Amino acid sequence: MSALHSDAAQTAELYILTEVTKTLITPLELPDLLKAVMDTIANVLETAEFGVVWLWDPSAGLLCPQVVCGPDFPHLQSLRQLKLREGESVAGKVFRDGKAVVFATPTDVANAMADLRPTNVAIWEQGLDSTIRPYSMIAVPLWAGGQEYGVLMLGTLHSSNYFAANDVSFIRILADLIALAIERHRLEREALTVSEAKQANRLRAEALAVLSHELRTSLGAIKGYSTALLMEETSWPQEKQHEFLLRIDEECESLEAMINGLLDSSLVDAGKFVLEYHPVRLERLAQEVADEAQYLTSTHSFVLDFPAGFPLIDADPLRVKQVLRNLVNNAIKYSPDGGLVSIRGEVRATDIVVSIADQGIGIASEHLISLFEKYFRVKTPSEYQIPGTGLGLPMTRAIVEAHEGKIWAESKLGEGTIFLFSLPLQESSSDEEIENG
Repeated sequence: MSALHSDAAQTAELYILTEVTKTLITPLELPDLLKAVMDTIANVLETAEFGVVWLWDPSAGLLCPQVVCGPDFPHLQSLRQLKLREGESVAGKVFRDGKAVVFATPTDVANAMADLRPTNVAIWEQGLDSTIRPYSMIAVPLWAGGQEYGVLMLGTLHSSNYFAANDVSFIRILADLIALAIERHRLEREALTVSEAKQANRLRAEALAVLSHELRTSLGAIKGYSTALLMEETSWPQEKQHEFLLRIDEECESLEAMINGLLDSSLVDAGKFVLEYHPVRLERLAQEVADEAQYLTSTHSFVLDFPAGFPLIDADPLRVKQVLRNLVNNAIKYSPDGGLVSIRGEVRATDIVVSIADQGIGIASEHLISLFEKYFRVKTPSEYQIPGTGLGLPMTRAIVEAHEGKIWAESKLGEGTIFLFSLPLQESSSDEEIENG
């Protein structure tokens, strides 16, 4: 006789449903949630000595075990390697037919599992450390929102407890609760995807608006200075002509940087971003970038701190210099009142770490995670108008990660920002092989 239908059946069922429901409302990711639910069922439902939640993988066309719980066999979790075709064994037939089944005797179970493919038979026998089929078994489809997600399967290994036909209605309730949890997670995932897509579109639109504005600004400046120089009725002093030409040159460099940023981003998106490795003395690249930056600003000062004997690294010198330049320019932009920008190097056991620190306006902690996302731009106080397209830091991350390094940031509002990136160490190269980039 089924253990669920003793004299205290209603009280037992109510208790089990309460415990399972309490587990289902815990804030866990779906795999952890399903495991917690199955552990709860195994603890409170005496008849269930082992259980499996099968989920359908539409891309593979197979039923795959998401969670396996049961007796303390060393290889029980190897059952997660099972892959059932539609119509194969108990779970496959239940999924195909969409109907619950119950097998109350070992013979019935053996007959239902007789069509297991040899690979699956070997996995099953390894998982339960036995060639003996379960004593009884019940399997119910997981339906919610008009969609079949998989199968809940429970079984017994001893004749003292067994599932019977009158257990189906209650197990179906448990299956419906599990299916609703799966459906909820699916809807939440879809809602998150839609929200992320909308956020990406919004950031892209904002970035394109900023890019259009900056392109027009640079082109307008070039046009203005060029027109002024071409005015026949005006004779500009030589110093003023030189100043105009410098401004034109600066705006041309700004345009070139924006266009290169777009092209680089397109290469990353297309999977065509390629590195050319050479031995690099990184502190020398850092000095070149600091010298370039000093030429562009009179309110910032730069200090370099690299230990003696800083090792060579194998890297793409042009791209590493681009990383340094992006981070130094970012430090300048986000410290509009000027101040010290420090570039430091540190040698660790398997990599080197370079940090670029400023004394600027800082970044709120909630924005640090999104810093390296394409088109994301930190919101700044209204008195600071920071130019940029939102492509520099994502490109910087792409370069660092292409070198198998990491990049991150540390900051507090009003206390400046430190950007750090690591690059792996290789065997040292000789000084004669050094590339300066």
